[in-house]
Amino acid sequence: MRGRRWRRAVNQIGRSTAVWAVSTLTMLVLAGLLPDFRLQSADGDSATRIAVTAAFGAGAFGLLSALVWPLLVRLLLLVPAFVLGLLVFFLNGALLLLALDLNPAERGGAAWETAVVVAAVMSAVASATGAALAVRDDDAYRRRLYRLADRRRRSLPPGPATPGTLFLQLDGVGHDVLADAVAKGLVPTVARWLHGAPGTSATHRLTPWRTDWSSQTGASQLGILHGSTFDVPAFRWYEKDSREVMVCNRPTSAAELQRRAVARTGDGGLLGADGASRGNLFSGGADEQALVLSIATRRRSRETRSRAGYFAYFSDPANAVRTALSFVAETGREIGQSTRARLHRQRPRVRRGGLYPFIRAFATVVERDVVVAAVMGDLLAGRTAVYADLVAYDEVAHHSGPHSRDAERVLARLDRSLALIEKVAEHAPRPYRLVVLSDHGQSPGETFRARYGLTLGDLVRAGCGLPVPRRARRTHSGAEARAAVRAALRRPVEERAEQYRPSRRSEPVVLASGNLGLVSFPDVPHRMTKEEIDARHPALLATLANHPGIGFLLVRSEEHGGVVLGAFGAEIPVAELEDGQGPLAAFGPGAAGAVRRTHSFPHTADIMVNSFHDPADGEVLAFEEQIGSHGGLGGAQGRPFLLSPLALSPPAGEIAGAEHVHQVLRRWLRESDGPQVPLDGAPPRSAEIAPFPVVDEVVRDRSA
Repeated sequence: MRGRRWRRAVNQIGRSTAVWAVSTLTMLVLAGLLPDFRLQSADGDSATRIAVTAAFGAGAFGLLSALVWPLLVRLLLLVPAFVLGLLVFFLNGALLLLALDLNPAERGGAAWETAVVVAAVMSAVASATGAALAVRDDDAYRRRLYRLADRRRRSLPPGPATPGTLFLQLDGVGHDVLADAVAKGLVPTVARWLHGAPGTSATHRLTPWRTDWSSQTGASQLGILHGSTFDVPAFRWYEKDSREVMVCNRPTSAAELQRRAVARTGDGGLLGADGASRGNLFSGGADEQALVLSIATRRRSRETRSRAGYFAYFSDPANAVRTALSFVAETGREIGQSTRARLHRQRPRVRRGGLYPFIRAFATVVERDVVVAAVMGDLLAGRTAVYADLVAYDEVAHHSGPHSRDAERVLARLDRSLALIEKVAEHAPRPYRLVVLSDHGQSPGETFRARYGLTLGDLVRAGCGLPVPRRARRTHSGAEARAAVRAALRRPVEERAEQYRPSRRSEPVVLASGNLGLVSFPDVPHRMTKEEIDARHPALLATLANHPGIGFLLVRSEEHGGVVLGAFGAEIPVAELEDGQGPLAAFGPGAAGAVRRTHSFPHTADIMVNSFHDPADGEVLAFEEQIGSHGGLGGAQGRPFLLSPLALSPPAGEIAGAEHVHQVLRRWLRESDGPQVPLDGAPPRSAEIAPFPVVDEVVRDRSA
């Protein structure tokens, strides 16, 4: 509490200083434009003395306005409104003249009529500056929400007595990262939920769960929202039957994956009745959708307006100013942090130049503000079930590291968003249960390319006897924020299949998903066996399996159905895999089951490659340009969390896989008398028109 008060005091001092500086500049400009307004003696002064005079005058005028003006208003309450409106200008002018007279150096002066004009302009500029700076004040924003929510509650019939449920996904935040942040005091809201505050008891429990082999948002969120992760072997993979590369953050791929999941499970999704999906890859069958990638196709229609949330949010000038200022600040923060890391020669480190500062600012500011506003609108509208994704931490951790100070600061700001949402929920027309969860964690470590000077693709080409480029090319990061930026700007998503197709069909297609690699031979229509690969490229499998940066391989086998290969000739049939043994010894519990399940997928690659993992420090070697990665097995990436209210039943036993998480969330909805998930796959309705009307009213109120 004391730290929060200090932060508020510092913020207020900073805003006051900024308003003072802008007022000083305004006074200097007006002194140069108006002949009857001067800030110097008759004999002239230096630029420094003039600036000091302007600063003193602006400060005195601001203090007099803050202290004297409320008293004048009380004295003039009986004056007719029209007369009072005219008096305002003359009183402001009088305050300005008084401020100039208070200058001990006796410099500066103005004619009466000029003083009225200068005072009016300075008041307008100071008011606009203060409003622009205070627009990021969550307390002021929350008070306006309360006032509008109370007004709305009085005008509408009472909401349902049964509680609604909000599922808020903190993308990429691992269980251990959150626990460490609680211990360090970085996330006071989460800490209060878990341990209580003075005079109150805990309200939530923290539970870890285990991902599938493909520990990334595409697989996890598809399983959480639609109940199926079947045939999602990685973040990106090559499908031989269609000769296309599927990429989870490509809108067309996301739409196809959602269609397949609905067809396999037979239901529309977790949010099938009175639900809302905000900022997700998939809709979950929600009636109300905004910023959902699976509907962000190129054809414009009411069903594909995924960007409606951006339009609704930025249609209000107050929101535009609120977010634009934070966007600029976050861009500068990233440039400063990356420069410091480069000057201090921090290791590991990846390039953070080019457009990345703007992509980070989009993820940590724009996407966060729009999604949080949408969620608050859903709560105040009384929706039964809401699922939203915040990608800020995941994006920063990819490039700064999951345990970096940069990532910790982003996590602290997300905690403040949780506090704001919690306060808004108190004024919703129905009670709400807030469930916070993550889709995966992140494992630290330098990149495969940085450690060995070549990419996985180079190593595969060498094993196949193909020419290898002298200089290793960077493997592009597939972070979720990049797709969100392009969807918001209505630009084609970068992950095009053509960039992965080889120049000749006999050459392999090599794809990376964090520390998971996939090798496919497009000229062979079926999944190749170990025997076929050895016959075609005798050195390939041995080259990969014996490389120190590779943990293990999975390939199909004519003799055993499938085998896992490791260094020094290790070869274990898939059916005989056990946790803690052979090539999987370092990868912890659940690894054998995850590998066996992936082996059963129709579109598993010819060779599945998992990087080396050091269980002592949790490091993996990413095949992409990321020093915090996820997508394969090894370390914290496979250990996300569920933060659930104690009012909901605890999960029974270990939660293994996103499909299991889906079953837990469905049970919690039933316990809240929420929507019984329907068994139809009816297409969802887009939130094209006023997706969060209450927040629209709030921001209009804030502008006033």
